[in-house]
Amino acid sequence: MPGKRHSPEQILRKLRQVEVAVAGCKSVGQAVREIGVTDHTYYRWRREYGGLKVSQARRLKDLKKENQRLRKAVSDLTLDALILKEVVEGKY
Repeated sequence: MPGKRHSPEQILRKLRQVEVAVAGCKSVGQAVREIGVTDHTYYRWRREYGGLKVSQARRLKDLKKENQRLRKAVSDLTLDALILKEVVEGKY
């Protein structure tokens, strides 16, 4: 079962909620439970989105999607080139 997806805006809002709760004398574990994610998710989000503004986080997400699309295109073209090379050499 896939997990719930959060938008960059939601992630930054939840990270800010944890910061405020920790500043208010709560432990990180308690604050993370309040926002409804696991400790691992919180630390991953903090590593990836910590210190970013909403527009920067949105741009990061768009760039990752574009990078994934380009990697797939390169791998498809590489596979096509290898198949053609085998056909030309008579290894079919």
